Amino acid sequence: MIARWETDGTRFEVLVDPEAAQAIKDGKEVDLSDKLALDQVFKDAKKGDQVSDDLLDKTFHTRDLAKIARQIVLKGEVQITTDQRHQLQALKHQQIVQTIARNAMNPQTGAPHPAARIDAAMTEVKYHVDPFRPVDVQVQEVLARLRPILPIRLDVVKVRIRLPAQHYPRVIGELKGLGKVLEEQWLADGTWSGMVELPAGVQTELYEMLNARTKGAAETALVK
Repeated sequence: MIARWETDGTRFEVLVDPEAAQAIKDGKEVDLSDKLALDQVFKDAKKGDQVSDDLLDKTFHTRDLAKIARQIVLKGEVQITTDQRHQLQALKHQQIVQTIARNAMNPQTGAPHPAARIDAAMTEVKYHVDPFRPVDVQVQEVLARLRPILPIRLDVVKVRIRLPAQHYPRVIGELKGLGKVLEEQWLADGTWSGMVELPAGVQTELYEMLNARTKGAAETALVK
């Protein structure tokens, strides 16, 4: 797709991979060296009119096409087809839903909201997802729209866990992948005890993992 930026009466265009452009718009570090359809900067990509090296030097102070393309994507606008926009919008919508489902909870019950509930609520409030705005910005907007119809807040929870020693090697790696182990100790009877802090929406995943790995032998308690 075409990324376009105009400054001082001159237009600069590059043909860039849409997913890479989206990632840059989201604030991620992406090397565009192999993400450009053509290693050229255009005044008009459709006509094939190229920008001179001297003008690139004057405007961007470099001839590194990856760096130039990044500036064009960040400062300018992206021209995409309707199908591309719909695809990017669907992807961003899913990212927003998953982010909220993973990090939010119902403050009345302390339980996470399933992704399907978040999705349905977004439809109900008719939130329009922008395919080019960062996920974290839109998450805050969505939460503000959802709160009148859904008890919800972003939060972290602490869970105390006890499990028999033989299950520790199969559990600890995944446990650290889900959250942060705040404290741990080995008890006199050989039982491992620890407290984990994790996003509120990950509670169900934690309990399911522990149950599967320990055959129900793990004990858990939500720390208030």
